[in-house]
Amino acid sequence: MRVVITGGAGFLGRRLARAIVERGHLRDATGAQREVSEVVLADVAAAEGLDDPRVRPMAGDVADPAFVAAAIGGDTDSVFHLAAVVSGEAEANFDLGWRVNVDATRHLLERCRALARPPKVVFTSSVAVFGGALPDVVPDNQALTPQSSYGAQKAVGELLVHDYTRKGFLDGRSLRLPTVSVRPGKPNKAASSFASGILREPLAGVEATCPVPAETRMWLLSPRLVIENLLLGHETPAATLTQGRSVNVPGISVTVGGMVDALRRVAGDAAAARVRFAPDPAIERIVRTWPRDFDPAYGRSLGMRADADFDAIVRQYVDDELRR
Repeated sequence: MRVVITGGAGFLGRRLARAIVERGHLRDATGAQREVSEVVLADVAAAEGLDDPRVRPMAGDVADPAFVAAAIGGDTDSVFHLAAVVSGEAEANFDLGWRVNVDATRHLLERCRALARPPKVVFTSSVAVFGGALPDVVPDNQALTPQSSYGAQKAVGELLVHDYTRKGFLDGRSLRLPTVSVRPGKPNKAASSFASGILREPLAGVEATCPVPAETRMWLLSPRLVIENLLLGHETPAATLTQGRSVNVPGISVTVGGMVDALRRVAGDAAAARVRFAPDPAIERIVRTWPRDFDPAYGRSLGMRADADFDAIVRQYVDDELRR
């Protein structure tokens, strides 16, 4: 079985590839369980850190149809489409956001349409497809009302996946991910980057700046459970997706102040004291449009799950990234 991961050089892409090769098998669009023979990691830079003969990095532009065609060969069975321009950058650079987040998605789906066998496609969407005047707890049937370019681009991606699936060109499913925390590495241009930075930097002994007020509430999920839910979304039989091809992935609702409190309980007062609050109107303007809490009944019915609490997320980061 041949699997392609776009955005494969990124943090989640590499984690997903590692989980797939460790698992060793996946179900294809027919429902047959197949042994994984190759995992292609397609990204702007070659993926590193995965020493497995089944893993093949490919570097190129995911918005270039020729590169997409080369990555998604005729024997491709599944595609995880993770590649994207993140929220803050998509808002600042309108043309780049639409080129990578929409044009590249359309090229990818067209390539999948051309394959002899319809593949499975898992599209990573976002809770940013919702916005504006929302209920305190967002239900699964909430209308899409994105308030940012990134949210609009992800909403378009979902509609494309739905229509290509409806036409029988592929077996698609769009998973609306919560904000992922804690991400290792350096800050990126995502508006939500601080949701990792206010934990990651203090745990490394470095001061961190939080650009939103402490009472700001966010919908969050740990890296471990993002990967678990992505794989579960892939493995779910098409016949089980009775409420549509877009799924709100479960998470937990936590205030930024609550995140700092969890940091204090896990790592002590000194770590929590390294977080300082300095408002950034541009970041606040984006973040306050996002939903704060969900009732993801559909995702839970499919077996998806969230972390127990934010303390567990902080401890997980310490175990996975710092102690390792």
